[in-house]
Amino acid sequence: MYFAALLARTEDGWEASDTELDDVETLSDLADLAREASPDEDTVLVLIEQEDSWFGVVRIDGEEDPRIYVSDAAAAARSSYGELLLTDELLGRDPGDDDDLDALDLDGTEDGEDGDDDADGASGSAEAVPHGPVGDAAVLDDLGVSEKELKALSQDALSEIADALGASEVLETVR
Repeated sequence: MYFAALLARTEDGWEASDTELDDVETLSDLADLAREASPDEDTVLVLIEQEDSWFGVVRIDGEEDPRIYVSDAAAAARSSYGELLLTDELLGRDPGDDDDLDALDLDGTEDGEDGDDDADGASGSAEAVPHGPVGDAAVLDDLGVSEKELKALSQDALSEIADALGASEVLETVR
């Protein structure tokens, strides 16, 4: 089970709306959805939480690139919604790396033969996702949630973030 909400900062405070991510296939789609929530190009936060196993924050400021923080990359990688946030850049991969090529056996051996067990350091995509937080831990610094506080959050993280932003009431209305 997951929960996703958009928090858009307006001159009157924060406005919240819940959102369905079923039609969102890429981070660009998610950023476009967030930008639609704030026609004045104010700050929009996309908050995603999956069964207290991980949470993510995507910050959109106008037309700038999204800033992303994910509390547990390995847990998020097992979720289709987490995969939206775990971009090559966020995981420190070269955008040219193709996980499909990593899965192919191109070491010149036949199936069942021993080759050099990835002596060159190549590994599949599952091993490339770190356990623990990834991304911009300072994503909410100027809004009242420090890096240290963000990294310390676990269960009910979205409520604690909303509380620090002064948006807990509006978030609870969409929960």
